[in-house]
Amino acid sequence: GPPCPSDWLVLQVPARALLEGDTVTLRYMGWRNPLVTSVSFYCDGKELATLGNGTELSLSPLTLNHRGHYHCRISVEIWGWKNSVQVKVTVQSEHPTAANPDT
Repeated sequence: GPPCPSDWLVLQVPARALLEGDTVTLRYMGWRNPLVTSVSFYCDGKELATLGNGTELSLSPLTLNHRGHYHCRISVEIWGWKNSVQVKVTVQSEHPTAANPDT
């Protein structure tokens, strides 16, 4: 049968702490195959974008609203839709509670 999706479908996000105002690129890593007809990106189950050709989605500027669990879904001609495992994206407020002076 078809391989387990998590074996070959990974959504890659930076492993560092993300701050408000950053740019983050979600990158679909995995199966490079002409049978993959589109890649969709989701946050907490809500669709963010569907790319007919392309494997990256940029979130910029980041806000605290971008926190959540992300996954991508690819459409494969033979097997239909396949989901990646979810990855958690955390966004930290750029300014701690004690606001930093500008000077």
